[in-house]
Amino acid sequence: MSCNPSFGGIGKGHLMREVDALDGLCARIADRAGIQFKVLNRRKGPAVWGLRAQIDRDLYKRHMQEEILNTPNLTVEASSVEDLIIGDVQAEREGTTAGKGCHGVILKDGSHVSSRAVVLTTGTFLRGVIQIGIDERPAGRLDDEPTIGLAKTLENAGFTLGRLKTGTPPRLDGRTIDYSQLEKHRGDAQPTPFSFMNDRVTIKPEDQVVCHLTHTTPGIGPIIMENKHLNVHIKETVTGPRYCPSIESKIFRFGMDKCHQIWLEPEGLNTDTVYMQGFSITLPADLQDQCIHMVKGLENVVMTRPGYGVEYDFMDPRQIKSTLETKRLQNLFFAGQINGTTGYEEAAAQGIIAGLNAALLARNQPAFSVSRTEGYIGVLIDDLITQGTSEPYRMFTSRSEFRMTLRPDNADQRLTGRGYEAGCVSCHRYQRAQATADRLQEGMEVLQSVRLSRSKWRQGMEEQRVQTPLTEASPGKISAFEMLAYPNVTLAHLAAVSPDLKTYADDESIAMRLKVEGIYAPLLRQQQCDIDQVKRDESLVLPADIDYDSINISREAIAKLSTVRPQTIAAASRIEGMTPAAVLQLLYHVKRRERQSLAV
Repeated sequence: MSCNPSFGGIGKGHLMREVDALDGLCARIADRAGIQFKVLNRRKGPAVWGLRAQIDRDLYKRHMQEEILNTPNLTVEASSVEDLIIGDVQAEREGTTAGKGCHGVILKDGSHVSSRAVVLTTGTFLRGVIQIGIDERPAGRLDDEPTIGLAKTLENAGFTLGRLKTGTPPRLDGRTIDYSQLEKHRGDAQPTPFSFMNDRVTIKPEDQVVCHLTHTTPGIGPIIMENKHLNVHIKETVTGPRYCPSIESKIFRFGMDKCHQIWLEPEGLNTDTVYMQGFSITLPADLQDQCIHMVKGLENVVMTRPGYGVEYDFMDPRQIKSTLETKRLQNLFFAGQINGTTGYEEAAAQGIIAGLNAALLARNQPAFSVSRTEGYIGVLIDDLITQGTSEPYRMFTSRSEFRMTLRPDNADQRLTGRGYEAGCVSCHRYQRAQATADRLQEGMEVLQSVRLSRSKWRQGMEEQRVQTPLTEASPGKISAFEMLAYPNVTLAHLAAVSPDLKTYADDESIAMRLKVEGIYAPLLRQQQCDIDQVKRDESLVLPADIDYDSINISREAIAKLSTVRPQTIAAASRIEGMTPAAVLQLLYHVKRRERQSLAV
């Protein structure tokens, strides 16, 4: 696991569903090692629900290692990679030219491992430095040595490097926490598995652990402000994560009187260690101890390990292709924090794409990529390779233009077939995804064929005490599928009125997926038109003299477009923060201008 003993969340949970759809391991392992499961954002639509789980570190490690070490044809060797084997390559692949390429790695003991392709997933280890107070020591993680030689190799090869930082909070002895003062948060009564291959998770619902919510107090601010000189990690020369900042950053940004949420998360079933989510801190250990004791419920807590910061090298991701192969060295792939992203989920998403493409390259087969219209993995990679990043990149649902299409419930329908064609998806998973697709298609057809008068549906809903906007005088017939668009109506309600639907209502998984399809069906038709139009016109060249102030879009969008002045619609759509609506209005404006020009 990463430093955080949790998995998924809003945006990140979408990535995990897509990794699973491509037959990645981590979702299946999380279902076995999870100790609390919760779907976040339920007050909003299913497209932005975030699957999340607390994970038992020891269980996750054990199950993952069992899977890896028992994978056929896979050799595992533990060693520090100190250098790359770089040499000339012939233009063996279509679309490539002769040049420099990577042919393997050199290990710490000097031995060579030759390879057709190499994937680097260096995490925070490239020239990593750990910082606690004013103490700095070379390390990529506490008690682990950094990678120095490899960083120099990449620099000498001409790659543009940058520097980023992150941090981890203190660990606490859960036996010394006063939970009586804190707000309890339990898992879902019916845990939702991460993996499409699992109908249920391993842990029983009643055995899930409890997380607790607490808050900082104003007494922490003065300690942090008065001891800035003892905190080397907070210097502004290196950028840290904007969306998961340290407690020091929160104090500097929002003031000393602001209270901040802290989540206390158990790290496993057989340990008393508790993780302080939201309290990353890099002050000297004694000052950290003072700060912790000013958090509600932690007045007498014992800190078992202080928090610390990490600074590390990363590569400008504009130096890689959509396949994650580097442009400068053929056969070399980057994945994870080396490309400037945050944590586990983004790294896993890149890892499966880089690994698949390395295998395809070795087999002389066509490369595999995911577009922005196909998955959040495509959004992630496209953002990185077109915009680069100046801070650790974190996935949010707001980064996608097509959230209603790229939902967590349909990742298997979007990607599993493509993965099977590329060779990374097992026959068993593919058959299961196809069976689900057939069942969904059949269900939608039956739902659309069941058409009753609106008064009949209204009467049936009233008998079940379900509110709908249907009135007694509502004319005409409406299908069961259209009825699902109403928020309070479920397939079980419809089956009570039309028994033909009972077989689908009794299948909980299919019933939920059909419900989501029904919710989004009216909206998806328009979104699909928007997707098709943007894809058709991505290469449309924007006039150099375009007056963005004359377009009916927000002032923020006008400012971004005026600053960047993109050359094409595709480039405009990739400007950070640019909304799909603004891109469509820009497209309409340019086409209207073209028509007016032709008319003259």
